[in-house]
Amino acid sequence: MSESGESPAPMGHGVKQRDLIRMTDAEIDAFLHERRPMTMCTINHDGTIHAVAMWYGFLDGEIAIETKAKAQKAINLQRNATITVMMEDGDYYEELRGVELVGHAEIVEDEAKRWELGVNLFERYYGTYSEELRPFVETMLHKRIVAKIMVDRTVSWDHRKLGLPSTRPAE
Repeated sequence: MSESGESPAPMGHGVKQRDLIRMTDAEIDAFLHERRPMTMCTINHDGTIHAVAMWYGFLDGEIAIETKAKAQKAINLQRNATITVMMEDGDYYEELRGVELVGHAEIVEDEAKRWELGVNLFERYYGTYSEELRPFVETMLHKRIVAKIMVDRTVSWDHRKLGLPSTRPAE
């Protein structure tokens, strides 16, 4: 009962749950290091949002991507570095979890750093890198830009923390 004598609202009925589902920094880090695509949003010339699925890697501890230099997302980032990315997981409400990173992109010009990201991406999505695979990574980076995401704000959620019953259909 509340001080007014009324019963509290049940979960999901007007009760703020943001603090309950927020991930810790360690949980966010572990989630981001799992192998998954992300949704990357940049701003088009007309102010609309350009959203695409992307593989990502890590460079200097930051999320980073590579993409064709002439791709719309690369053109958008060179004009306006504002970026939002989202990684998510889960098929049913009580399983949903994700991280949204809001910030700006920093184009990486240093060839050694570009190579470092290329190898990182290769290993995240294809397997162990060896020198015999050098031509593959060289091709992957040819006529491409590399950008790091400099995060200004992080939002996270993990509905598993709510302890809700499963809504999965019976099999």
